[in-house]
Amino acid sequence: MAGGRRRAYIGSFTAAGGPGIVTAAISAGDGALTVLGTVNGVPDPSFLALSPDGRTLYAVSETSEGAVAAYRVSGDRPEPDGPPVPVDGSGPTHLSLFAGHLLTANYGSGSVTAVPVRADGSLAPAASGRLLHTGSGPHPQRQQGPHAHQVQPDPSGRWAVTVDLGTDSVRVCALTGGTLTVHREIALRPGSGPRHLAFHPDGTRAYLLNELSPTLVVCAWDAAQGVLKPLTELPVLPGAPAGDAYPSGVAVSADGRFVWTATRGEDVLSVFAAEGPGQREGEGATPGLRLVGTVPCGGHWPRALTASGRFLYVANERSGDVTWFTVDPATGIPRRGGAIPVPAASCVVIG
Repeated sequence: MAGGRRRAYIGSFTAAGGPGIVTAAISAGDGALTVLGTVNGVPDPSFLALSPDGRTLYAVSETSEGAVAAYRVSGDRPEPDGPPVPVDGSGPTHLSLFAGHLLTANYGSGSVTAVPVRADGSLAPAASGRLLHTGSGPHPQRQQGPHAHQVQPDPSGRWAVTVDLGTDSVRVCALTGGTLTVHREIALRPGSGPRHLAFHPDGTRAYLLNELSPTLVVCAWDAAQGVLKPLTELPVLPGAPAGDAYPSGVAVSADGRFVWTATRGEDVLSVFAAEGPGQREGEGATPGLRLVGTVPCGGHWPRALTASGRFLYVANERSGDVTWFTVDPATGIPRRGGAIPVPAASCVVIG
């Protein structure tokens, strides 16, 4: 947040006509977006992350070579802060800050890379911080090998959690001396194709969205032991999809009362309400979820969604726009407010 004004940073696929990184102002009253400027520093900056102090924006370059870049945030247009840094992996799709490093999930090479972050927020060259995933799954096209799709810290800040679509598993990792090591690998249902995970704000549970099957897995999370335990798998759609559904993103409200998912094949957002504790034999009590319903995503092919206060923001890749919604505080149901054009939009980060 610069000058007291909240902003949205939007990534896009330049290879598909995207403008690079778009900065937009956010209206405090209705969440509306107004484009402020663009920067085209690296090809295909498909996913972004903002430093906790809001002064540095990081972007992947989702190319076969794979790189990350840092941008200094001061005015309406982020400025490059040093040259892009190779990640020694192909197709980085996600990144996050963890323990003084920028972590990238490299989909193409099935690996996770740790890039050191200097005190001023700029990036140092990656050394030996790459973790190679191994394994495969039953899907004949999508799971012939590992495909790391997401990496993020847990709420305690002790662990980095990586989600791999190709191996049907989640790895809980530690970072020591710049090197990632696997603490525990959690196997999921074969062929489910996990894509993204979001933690509940209380730090005791997580919601894991599957791409190859349109389902959401409710998990218990034990930060002290670094253990993720799948409990219940729920459909994200009220009926069977007409074809491949391709769920893409999951977000949790700040108070933990609602969970939203996006599904590209159906162009919908699904709304879940957190319910009271349910019981599963031998596993104790855990709060469940109830599918409230679905609403149109406001465009075509919703690649990612972001929750911010009373609002949801959805990057619709194929219709080339970012739509904002106001969330009903009683039901969690989003109501469309408007949209701005962003060709090949792929993610939205709020600062």
